[in-house]
Amino acid sequence: MDHEALRDALARAGITTEASEAHGLLCGALCVRESFDAREWLGELAAGQGAAAQEPDAALRRLPAEMLDSLRSADFGFEPLLPADDTPLIERVAALAAWCDGFLYGIGSGPAKPEALAAGDIGEFLRDLSDISRAQLEAGRDGEAGEGDFFELVEFVRAGAQLAFDGLAESRSHAA
Repeated sequence: MDHEALRDALARAGITTEASEAHGLLCGALCVRESFDAREWLGELAAGQGAAAQEPDAALRRLPAEMLDSLRSADFGFEPLLPADDTPLIERVAALAAWCDGFLYGIGSGPAKPEALAAGDIGEFLRDLSDISRAQLEAGRDGEAGEGDFFELVEFVRAGAQLAFDGLAESRSHAA
């Protein structure tokens, strides 16, 4: 599933959360909640929206298991779902910020001990994500330099999410 397909599937289900934020929440929650599934994810997304969500399509119901498989993969195939490269950079930066915000929410939703989230590389990564969640494209940075910076941030987020998933494995399994 790509960003556009997720956006459309969420809209069909009556969920107005931005696709990148929804994906970030899913990935963060998978880092700390052993049995986090589509029902829980979609329920959290629909909560507080005022309208009842529609029955999600099969692609939405499969996405949590697919993301769990990609996070567990030995080939580091995990990728945050962000808009396509031909989307204006300002929109991709906003989507990355939303993904990070969702990830932080998701990781904070689990039973992991605060010290596991604050210490070492995981704590540093989460603090960096907090900064990235407020990112905006600087004026004049929509050219090649901005694209390079964006690519580096996405790679940092991708690798950090994998690090968090791997580093929180013991906390996740004890919480189940």
